[in-house]
Amino acid sequence: MMRRMNKMRLKDVAEAVDCSESLLSKIENNKIEPSLKVLHRITAVLGTSIAELFAARHENAITVQHAGERTVVITRANAESGAVSLERIIPFGDDQLLDANIHIVDPKTDSGGDITHAGEEVGFVLDGELELTIEDETFYLKPGDSFYFRSELRHRYYNPGDHTTRVLWVNTPPTF
Repeated sequence: MMRRMNKMRLKDVAEAVDCSESLLSKIENNKIEPSLKVLHRITAVLGTSIAELFAARHENAITVQHAGERTVVITRANAESGAVSLERIIPFGDDQLLDANIHIVDPKTDSGGDITHAGEEVGFVLDGELELTIEDETFYLKPGDSFYFRSELRHRYYNPGDHTTRVLWVNTPPTF
């Protein structure tokens, strides 16, 4: 839908994202769940955010969401691995400065490769364990640990544990 609104051909977006037209078509038709890395590349080409691709617009200045009512966006690193789910803490809205999600990372699952984009990120590990790699340095995090970095730095993450990891993750500007 977003591609068509931008009057872009499937072929042009696929070339810019460096993926096949078939893969992009399957993503558009909800036949597969792409990795965060692919989603970031698609949104960069379309000039949008992951939140805008998946969420309805929200224009209110005040939002209250009860447990179990938040939108969850599911992505996959690859067909054989577990999922990375993003539970939306802040619904998408125009002129929004923050983006907040709970990243739910299945055991032995990663973010799908290096990610870079504009902005800043801060996170707090709620449950489980996380290997966070920024540039060439890997940090091993457990519940109660937090992190901050500039989003322009290459980053990725991995759940090395046998239990689901949950991380409160905040970005500015919104990229998810």
